Amino acid sequence: MPKLIVVNRAGEESEVQVEDGLTVMEAIRDNGFDELLALCGGCCSCATCHVQIDPSFKDKLPAMSEDEDDLLESSDHREDNSRLGCQIPFTADLDGLRVTIAPED
Repeated sequence: MPKLIVVNRAGEESEVQVEDGLTVMEAIRDNGFDELLALCGGCCSCATCHVQIDPSFKDKLPAMSEDEDDLLESSDHREDNSRLGCQIPFTADLDGLRVTIAPED
């Protein structure tokens, strides 16, 4: 099973196994990271699953939609590598992906 490396807001790093068919947001939420709120449940309408992605994986991710871009624009913590975890389907190609949970707005 592919692994996802999650860095929480305190800087602590954890490795989690991700089942097929989950998004990055679901994998983080389902593994007990309470600081990732995911209030909208993954329908790209709240930006509470904002993560910063390891830049070396950028070319392996799906293109950012206009809706995702608009939601990230409202964040005070947007970076070049910011994405919404709900918009990233986790695949075997992303094995070893490291994400940092963004500070809360």
